[in-house]
Amino acid sequence: MTLAQALFLAVLQGVTELFPISSLGHAVLIPALLHWHIDENDPLFLPFLTMLHFGTLVALLLVFASDWIAIIGGALGRHGQARREQSIRILVLLVVGTLPLVVVGGVFEHRLRSFFGAPLIVAVFLMVNGFLLFATEWLRSLKGRQPQRAISDMSAGDALTIGLWQCLALFPGISRSGVTMNGGLLRGLDHETAAKFSFLLAQPAILAATVHQAFKLRHVTIPHDVMIQSCLAAIVAGVTAVISTLTLLRYFRGHDRWALTPFAFYCLGAGFISIVLLVF
Repeated sequence: MTLAQALFLAVLQGVTELFPISSLGHAVLIPALLHWHIDENDPLFLPFLTMLHFGTLVALLLVFASDWIAIIGGALGRHGQARREQSIRILVLLVVGTLPLVVVGGVFEHRLRSFFGAPLIVAVFLMVNGFLLFATEWLRSLKGRQPQRAISDMSAGDALTIGLWQCLALFPGISRSGVTMNGGLLRGLDHETAAKFSFLLAQPAILAATVHQAFKLRHVTIPHDVMIQSCLAAIVAGVTAVISTLTLLRYFRGHDRWALTPFAFYCLGAGFISIVLLVF
């Protein structure tokens, strides 16, 4: 993999990890469509992938630093009993929302990895992602405008439902942020709250993936040039992820009607074009 390819994939990771268009799907499709000979099962690709996730994680932690400080400080009782209960509730909701992905991912990881070598199937999943985004917006419109709720007003059932939706993102082409927002919207959240909970929920998920990948590297000797390339890619992915996250939060704050529709069109179009190019 050349440095140009590595940096391109880093930008792609920083954008698509938060946008509801599937980072895994794009990571499989783009190299296939551009005829890049990148072996994602190569042990030397793992440090690159690990650093990409690490860069994205650091970016999210920076963007949500004030939220985490408030939540953790509140849970420790620094802001009174009411804030303490509220903060503990949010932490419990994040744990409940994360557990399904940990369980399902741990059981089916090896079986699901077979899809990484099948760009055509990934393109189909990308179209499915588009249909899911459309369907969610349509179902939500039938319910009418719901009262705005904060994350602390969510129930354990809300968090569990969103967590179960998140499991669909184990299929490359299905967006993690997209399906978690789908789950939140169908549980009556507005776009801004659904997006914020999705991004908070992403952080333990990305942390778990990073630790899991780093553990696999314990017996791998990483060449100096690979490490330099991976670190540069992590920085680029992190900067891109910061810009993407801030852009999306502002977008969802100002567009509470059919906000996912443009992304649905993109996924349907990109998936269809990818199928045509891969088949013909």
